Amino acid sequence: MEVPYLYFSFLLSLASYLITSHFRRKFSNLPPTVFPSLPIIGHLYLLKPPLYKTFAKITAKYGPIVLLQLGFRRVLLVSSPSLVEECFTKNDIILANRPRMLFGKIIGVDYTSLAWAPYGDNWRNLRRIASIEILSVHRLNEFHDIRAEEVRFLIRKLVSSSHPVTMKLVCYELTLNVMMMMIAGKRYFGGDNPELDEEGNRFREMLNETFILAGASNVGDYLPILSWFGVKGLEKRLIALQKKRDAFFQGLIEEVRKSKRNDARNKRKTMIEVLLSLQESDPEYYTDAMIRNFVLALLAAGSDTSAGTMEWTMSLLLNHPEVLQKAQSEIDQVVGKDRLVDESDITNLPYLRCIINETLRFKPAGPLLVPHEASEDCVIGGYNIPGGTMVIVNQWAIHHDPKVWTDPEKFIPERFTGLEGTRDGFKLLPFGSGRRSCPGEGLAVRVLGMTLGSIIQCFDWENIDDDMVDMSEGPGLTMPKAVPLVAKCKPRLEMQNLLSQL
Repeated sequence: MEVPYLYFSFLLSLASYLITSHFRRKFSNLPPTVFPSLPIIGHLYLLKPPLYKTFAKITAKYGPIVLLQLGFRRVLLVSSPSLVEECFTKNDIILANRPRMLFGKIIGVDYTSLAWAPYGDNWRNLRRIASIEILSVHRLNEFHDIRAEEVRFLIRKLVSSSHPVTMKLVCYELTLNVMMMMIAGKRYFGGDNPELDEEGNRFREMLNETFILAGASNVGDYLPILSWFGVKGLEKRLIALQKKRDAFFQGLIEEVRKSKRNDARNKRKTMIEVLLSLQESDPEYYTDAMIRNFVLALLAAGSDTSAGTMEWTMSLLLNHPEVLQKAQSEIDQVVGKDRLVDESDITNLPYLRCIINETLRFKPAGPLLVPHEASEDCVIGGYNIPGGTMVIVNQWAIHHDPKVWTDPEKFIPERFTGLEGTRDGFKLLPFGSGRRSCPGEGLAVRVLGMTLGSIIQCFDWENIDDDMVDMSEGPGLTMPKAVPLVAKCKPRLEMQNLLSQL
């Protein structure tokens, strides 16, 4: 009789727990949740990759605001423009914190980096440096020639190649070259120095590993007790990765420091040079470790995401050749055939901007915005949100919501006709919003516009076979393509004269 009694006691305890949780939630005016929430693990049993689609299914069933219990963490899922507006306007300061997670501890160097620092003096100073010293309009204009030269180099490379093009690879090399020239005055890919190519490949592997590990789920972030039982594999990999990243960038800092001493001429300063100048006046704050982490955060945010967006854009254009032809016609009329598209042309190419915005909607580089955390109690959607709650904005769900967009599963650039920038209220937020939005938006828009505009202008593109381009998504933080795009390009006849002069 003992076993049935224990079984009955367990069921009674479980029922009591569920009923108590239900009434406590009801009287606390908390958002809707999913039944059941199990003891200890809560709703962790629901999670399946990819998370943005799992979360989208949950909110499709329970509504655009859902409170989950993932282990010891309360997690609020937000997936409607009106709720996002509440988060990033009246609750923007309250939600300006980041949750303390393993990735932020190790790769964010104990939560001191720009992406993972809590809202406070350190974060405000890092943001000020990024916005004013590094990524201001004035500073971006200073580096215009670097970006233009990298685009010209890409065009020359495509003209001379007789093989199909792996789009992510060539776009990644371009964005890394642009970023590294701005950061350290160093160009990795496409030069005459094989050692630089090898060094660049090593760093690209580190960046790839960073995004793969960033997208890996760590149960220890929700059930810390598991860390005591040997769940340490991810932590060891992150520590080893961070050591490699530190060593690599410390070498770059020493190179720049040495060249800075040997070259006192008045010239355009790289990002590291700006930070080393600040180090001279405040060495305790602007340590080498701070400089390493700062430029690493900018580089990681500005390379893979832009390259991935270019690859998705070209994939969509190959599946919609009429859109590609319309973009070519617009560029021919506005820019002509005697020069390449420049950043200054982008404002006069509205259809190209529509294509980029529609790609950012259809295949966002950040399907889930970097999580926020409530520093105190607040109200969202009329519900009470306790302090300490992690808030996840499911951008992918908003972008694919038929209540928000007409025919959301169709690629229709024309839907953005008349939109000047990359934001459409709170329906389209590819760079986030509020205080923690991406400071590199201006740089990304310039690189995307000039690069895509130039390769559309100069080449006719087609898939390597007669099939449609596979549009399935692979694992990873930035939603890469599952099958990399390999395409054929042929110089357009009307551009032959210009291309022969590059």
